[in-house]
Amino acid sequence: MKEKPKKEVKKKRVKDLAQQLGLSNRALVDMLQQLGYTQVKSHSSTVTKEMEKAVRAEISKAKKEHRQDFERKKKIWGEEGKSKQEQRKRPRRFQQKEIKERVSKTLSKMERGQAKPKRKKKPKEVQIEEEEKKVLIIPGPMPVGEFAKMLGVEPVEIVELLFRQGIMATVNQTIDVDTMSIIASEYGYEVEVKEEEVEEIEEEEELELRPRPPVVTVMGHVDHGKTTLLDYLRKTNVAAREAGGITQHIGAYQVEVDGEKITFIDTPGHEAFTALRARGAQVTDIVVLVVAANEGVKPQTVEAINHAKAARVPIIVAINKIDLPEADPEKVRRELTKYELIPEEWGGDTIMVEISAKTGQGVPDLLDAILLKAAELDLKAPYEGKPRGVILESGLEKGRGPVGTVLVQKGTLKVGMPFVAGTTYGRVRAMYNEFNQRVKEATPGMPVLVQGFEELPHAGDIFYVVDSDSQAREIAEEKKRIKKEQLIKGESEITIKRIQEKLKAGELKELPIIIKADKQGSLEAISDVLGKMVYEEVKVTIVHQGIGDVKESDILLASAAEGIIIAFNVGVFPEARRLAKAEGVMIKTYKVIYELMDDVKNLLASLLEPETVENVLGQAEVKKVFHVPKIGNVAGCIVLNGVIRRDAYIRVKRGEDVLYEGRIASLKRFKDDVKEVQAGYECGIKVEGFDKVKEGDILEAFEIKKVQKKLE
Repeated sequence: MKEKPKKEVKKKRVKDLAQQLGLSNRALVDMLQQLGYTQVKSHSSTVTKEMEKAVRAEISKAKKEHRQDFERKKKIWGEEGKSKQEQRKRPRRFQQKEIKERVSKTLSKMERGQAKPKRKKKPKEVQIEEEEKKVLIIPGPMPVGEFAKMLGVEPVEIVELLFRQGIMATVNQTIDVDTMSIIASEYGYEVEVKEEEVEEIEEEEELELRPRPPVVTVMGHVDHGKTTLLDYLRKTNVAAREAGGITQHIGAYQVEVDGEKITFIDTPGHEAFTALRARGAQVTDIVVLVVAANEGVKPQTVEAINHAKAARVPIIVAINKIDLPEADPEKVRRELTKYELIPEEWGGDTIMVEISAKTGQGVPDLLDAILLKAAELDLKAPYEGKPRGVILESGLEKGRGPVGTVLVQKGTLKVGMPFVAGTTYGRVRAMYNEFNQRVKEATPGMPVLVQGFEELPHAGDIFYVVDSDSQAREIAEEKKRIKKEQLIKGESEITIKRIQEKLKAGELKELPIIIKADKQGSLEAISDVLGKMVYEEVKVTIVHQGIGDVKESDILLASAAEGIIIAFNVGVFPEARRLAKAEGVMIKTYKVIYELMDDVKNLLASLLEPETVENVLGQAEVKKVFHVPKIGNVAGCIVLNGVIRRDAYIRVKRGEDVLYEGRIASLKRFKDDVKEVQAGYECGIKVEGFDKVKEGDILEAFEIKKVQKKLE
């Protein structure tokens, strides 16, 4: 008898195990490499039973640590022993340390798709509501305002949550997926990123990995010398071109040191761009933390440390301005030890280099330290295959249209390649380096300005090349559709919430106002007058006041506060006017104060809930009651006064007692349906939902109107 051939066992790949565990392919590849399986390179790599066992053990360990951490926090919050209802009353507050720890872990990805603990049985309707999984599908990083709309909450709520944990973001700024996941979980949502298209286009075969330049982010407090350091390295006067010597956007530059290239990312120095600094840390390999030797550790220095730690990026400290007489490098070292940055010379693992960005003293040592750290990290990437990268910044340029600065992370980007970036797409028409010179190709670790976007991309969007223009368009349109559906859903939830809030009795309503005036005297006069506009149910809240024309920052603030801008004898910058239109912010301009007062008073009145007024239309007396099969009792009446209308409410009165209030089901004159019956005429009235009408009852028709309140 012929022996049956053994059935070939199908090899399990990364993507198969990722699907079983509810992880993304990228997260599983990273986990396997961290566990020591460096041969795993992509979602198509083979997974052995030993690897699977190690991964499951790691997930189990992480979940256990997460549960222990959660129980510890419950004790700190004093919530053990409290009922669920009492716990729900506690206001949710983001603690900076907590959010940084949670962002830095991939636990939220690990737990996605895992079995949830069994709940106690509840009444059927409640159980169905709780078991429904709330999933928020997003295309990737996006602005705070759009993300808030998807969640169905006011944008100012998200701004406040981010502010509490140290991120000064406006509704127009982009936040990363990890931060969105944590915020969404606070509202009961689970975030899913629509990135299947990226996985589909990845190469199936193993690609050769070759060394690439390290990507270095320069971070630190404002005026501590970040841009001056880059200026020295690139031999260009960037600081002189920037307003006040502070970088106003993310710039990426490449320098060559002894034949080896280093890519530097210069993040904004001003505190208003904390969110952009956070994103800079998440695309980089090494952070150079610049600390002034004469000033020491400052608030933004601490923020930079937190961002770097959250992204698990090694830090090299550059102690700058050592050429100044008041410089004290040892003081800086002592202060940094409080944040777990211990110098190598003190037995720690943090490289600290004393430099002067102005004179160049110590800068070669800093570059050597960067190359040494890069060698330790063994940074490699495939130069073949379809390119992929990240958008660092974007904008509109005259003659070029929408452009984006792309940091290439894998593959070689060439002119003519079709691509997708977030919800937009295009074809690479031209590429430029930091000196505005055309380049034909960009390899891993190289930043280039790409021309050819159909629409403006968002900073933080994933950029990847596809096979054709039609595929790029299809992917981008699908992402747009998903985004639009989520936005519509979220906006409807916001509307419902607003209606519910307006129905709450005794709630004090506010009109947030930003005042811009030509002179300090005018500003004080307007502020004084508006500050006195406090009524029983509504009041004015002055969010901000200042001298000069209305700027973009005023629009962003008004958008976040959902308020209006009052411009007294000042103009509006064209950029601000365009932004106001996009954000839906109202700008009111005045030259006379009393006109301003009248308009604000009318706006306050519009916030008040309308008064409900009842208007009696007429009365009819029941002369006889007729029983009609399948319909019920119909009252034969004569109209005593006024008019009885078909669309009116009806009140059944017996003596002084009111028996019922409801609607008129039908109104007839003889056999004909009519809209109304005047006084002195007979009619037949069927009261909807009430059959106990008797002879002698009075049927009173009335209407309910809502009248807008006026402020006295």
